[in-house]
Amino acid sequence: MPFRLGPTRARVAALAAMALTVPVAAALAVPAVAAPAAPAAPAGNAKAAFSFAVIGDTPYGADAFAAFPAHVAQLNADTSLDFVVHVGDIKNGSSECTDEYFAQIRADFDAFTHPLVYTPGDNEWTDCHRKNNGAYNPLERLAKIREVFFSAPGKTLGATMPVTSQADQGLPENVTFSKNRVAFAAINVPGSNNASQPWDGLGKKAETPEQAAEVQKRTDADIAEVRQTFAQAKQRNDRAVVIFQQADMFDPTYTPTANDISAFTPLVRTLITESNGFDGPVYLFNGDSHVFNQDRPLAAGSSWLTAYGVTGSADNLTRVTIDGSGRATDYLKVDVAANGKVGVAGSSSRGQTVLSWDRVSFSK
Repeated sequence: MPFRLGPTRARVAALAAMALTVPVAAALAVPAVAAPAAPAAPAGNAKAAFSFAVIGDTPYGADAFAAFPAHVAQLNADTSLDFVVHVGDIKNGSSECTDEYFAQIRADFDAFTHPLVYTPGDNEWTDCHRKNNGAYNPLERLAKIREVFFSAPGKTLGATMPVTSQADQGLPENVTFSKNRVAFAAINVPGSNNASQPWDGLGKKAETPEQAAEVQKRTDADIAEVRQTFAQAKQRNDRAVVIFQQADMFDPTYTPTANDISAFTPLVRTLITESNGFDGPVYLFNGDSHVFNQDRPLAAGSSWLTAYGVTGSADNLTRVTIDGSGRATDYLKVDVAANGKVGVAGSSSRGQTVLSWDRVSFSK
């Protein structure tokens, strides 16, 4: 039976079967990065500093579904936040991708009193071909996600914050914005090898032509947005570039095969090129692998450079994975340094700390 919502917004026990399996294997050699110390804001310049929160891979399962409104309320109560980002996966990988479920999550998102930036994950469209997900055509589910969550392109969910979207290219979920000389971009990059793995729940043994066309179009748009974000950041002399996506392209819990990561390669190359051309720190926030992690996966010496077969490196890119699934018991609060002398014309902010973060537990 499809998941149905009652008029009282009850959090239904039918979701109790939702489950998660986290692969465990030898991790690749990746340069680690320590949590940066919170930069102090200069006296009299407190308005220049700001904070935002990142969540992802939530709600997963009946308990998380029931708790999600309370988590939204706690985020709303944190008045220091300027906006919230959800990096995708609004359900687990073994529950149905119904219209009713999407509508309920949209209602939960509408309860945010902060602007909410949301980028889709694989569980809500890419993997909906699975029989236990309802055997949907993923492209039809992607269209539904866009209809339900991105019906007002150029505006965030929750409280309204203007953003620049790629709605004119058919990707209203891809957005950019800037604040106090920090450039932000959210791009639709899901797991399951960037949505290229076969729809075996529909009896497909290989990538279909329509699937391949979607992957190509979306990847091209993602890359164009990344390039534009960096170009505008350089024009404005921004201090940092921040990118949000769902897929963990550098999951440290297993050794990948080509079927796991090949479709991410063009984006990885773009991140190396653009990061090298930017004289400041670059931050990539993702979900997907569910376990908090911070590292520099594209720094010189990282095994990921070999895994992707790419040349060059990006020592100024820091990646942060958000707690999710059963570990989605906290949100990541990110503090952005006040706009002081970091990155002013004629100086370099490449080695500076612009963003710092802490994990804040949700109340039980």
